[in-house]
Amino acid sequence: MTTNTRSRNARGKNAEHKKRPNHRESEEQGERRKGGAKRGDQKMSRKEQKKREKAKRKRKMIAILAAEIVLIAILGIVVWGVGKLDKLQDLGVNADDVAMNEDMDANTAELLEGYTNIALFGLGSRTPGSLGEGELSDTIIIASINNETKEVRLVSVYRDSYLNRADDTYGKCNAAYSRGGPKQAMEMLNTNLDLNIKYYVSIDFTALIKTVDLLGGVEIDVKEEEIDVLNSYMYETTAIAEKADDDSINPYNSFIEEPGLQTLYGVQATAYCRIRYVGNNDYERTERQRRVIEQIVDKAKTAGLGTINSIIDEVFPLVATNIPKTTLISMAASMMSYELGESTGFPESRENVRIGGQDMVVPADLVANVTELHRFLFDEEDYYPSPTVLKINDKIISDTGVTAKESDSGE
Repeated sequence: MTTNTRSRNARGKNAEHKKRPNHRESEEQGERRKGGAKRGDQKMSRKEQKKREKAKRKRKMIAILAAEIVLIAILGIVVWGVGKLDKLQDLGVNADDVAMNEDMDANTAELLEGYTNIALFGLGSRTPGSLGEGELSDTIIIASINNETKEVRLVSVYRDSYLNRADDTYGKCNAAYSRGGPKQAMEMLNTNLDLNIKYYVSIDFTALIKTVDLLGGVEIDVKEEEIDVLNSYMYETTAIAEKADDDSINPYNSFIEEPGLQTLYGVQATAYCRIRYVGNNDYERTERQRRVIEQIVDKAKTAGLGTINSIIDEVFPLVATNIPKTTLISMAASMMSYELGESTGFPESRENVRIGGQDMVVPADLVANVTELHRFLFDEEDYYPSPTVLKINDKIISDTGVTAKESDSGE
């Protein structure tokens, strides 16, 4: 394993690194290496789509995003910090005010009562602890807890998904958070997916940086093609860490010099999580984030109580939630009963399409994907979409021309 000991960093004056391109330039170079085509200029071919979907089904646990840290904190670490729950931010979102589809099928509505569904948002805020309106949600995860079996299943909603943003506008779904904070973002999920989410947890880059540093770094196998883009992202990530003005953060991690298994610290690991246009775009980015989260979990399991207490003190102020304290305490008391089940991404069947100059992930189609979502999360075999979902589905097809894919009985 290579330990990263370089002295040069994103604030260094070494001439070699002054010449490094910024992250946009690095990403463009990566695209040119992949064949010169601009992202989203054409729909992904059906063959490529099937190949990716088939590969995904073979994996028991697929990529999820950095906000899973919060799930770990709420369901685990909180057991040591019940008396410190006041450190969590309260953005004034009343769970009873979060709208859901009133025309949802009665059987579906009854089934959902047996689950606690929580929206996890990882924000790209550049100001530490800024977790409300005006921030884009880089990460959107639905954590569904079976109240009887305590199994937790996770669905990553791709941030560029073309959906109704709960205000009758259509576009990238992550804009819902920026427009209306966690309340509108939860309503976006409920409206498009026939869900009953009323609780959320939000976290930002700074919380991830702090957690990794407090745990002494994470061991990641960095690929050759990831190095330049990772280093370019370190400039902005360093600037974010500097704003924290906090002794628990080291903003000046060194650049990555060579590929291979090595220890990444807070800024480096966060930059690694942000790599997008190397490999399979947003989908492979979630795999990188998964690797970092797995390392965090492994380190947290063996960390001393002093380290856990430091994480609570340093990270909880950078977390916002509307989950009642009594519910959090109940979750903590049942911690040993929780079992992390499988994870998947949404939409599972999709087309990459360029709309209005932006790259979109379009469900193919929404009804088919929501049906599969309910089957995955709730084992619901007889889901029937609400009129609201049917209407949104028609609108997406009209806007994009993307329709449901033909099933392949040979898979």
